[in-house]
Amino acid sequence: MFQENAEVVDQCTIASKTHLIRLNCPKIASLIRPGQFVMIKLPGGNDPLLGRPFALYDTILDDQGESIGIEIVYLELGKMTSLLPAVVPGQSIEIWGPLGKPFPIFSEKKHVAFIAGGIGQTPFLAFGKQLLGIKAYGGDSLKKTLEKITMIYGVRSGSFLAGVDHFESIGLELFCTTDDGSRGFHGRVTELLKTLPKADHWYGCGPEPMLHALCKLALEENIPCHVSLESPMACGLGICFSCVVKVKAEQGWDYKRICVDGPVFNADALVLE
Repeated sequence: MFQENAEVVDQCTIASKTHLIRLNCPKIASLIRPGQFVMIKLPGGNDPLLGRPFALYDTILDDQGESIGIEIVYLELGKMTSLLPAVVPGQSIEIWGPLGKPFPIFSEKKHVAFIAGGIGQTPFLAFGKQLLGIKAYGGDSLKKTLEKITMIYGVRSGSFLAGVDHFESIGLELFCTTDDGSRGFHGRVTELLKTLPKADHWYGCGPEPMLHALCKLALEENIPCHVSLESPMACGLGICFSCVVKVKAEQGWDYKRICVDGPVFNADALVLE
């Protein structure tokens, strides 16, 4: 893990209350892998006092193909993310990472599905590029590991769909759903998922109720599934135990820390309540 004062390279709005920020942080960028995250603290002042976790969206490369920075996509939701849009290029923010464990890759899989809800699409751009052999991360070499990715991306209304053109540009099969029917399939991601050809493996990220429904469906359909959990964090290092999830254990259940034991977990391991 590294801690850097990362210069803001650029920031833009890509959907309703949704922004993409580019940060110059070469040490972190050279190591981070899809599924991992960073903690960010705003420049100046102590309100909010603690940093917040953000998933890797993609890395930034220089003219020689070296990783020099990262991209993060975030939704204005709490105090931190409501203040972050005011940070302008040239300012620096405190960032530490890479944190957590990356998405597992299974070489025998030919077709996987990404299921994303809300702002849960953010980890899947880099992961899609990695699996399709478009881009390498963390110092690894390029390697295509499968033939097809299907992505189901659901939001409350069409104006919140963020980065659709980014996902379409890498060649995955994309389906959008909205709660209000304003774009794509009218309904939940799991409802649409049931109607599509079964993939060899599912990966999910999004709100807790969606992930619980996805994990239960994966168990019913006997499809391997890993989910990236979203949780408020205080340190991101496993010290404070503020981000825990119930997992199955020999004696019933136990707690695991999302920041260091995850954020990616096997659906089979979770205690679904």
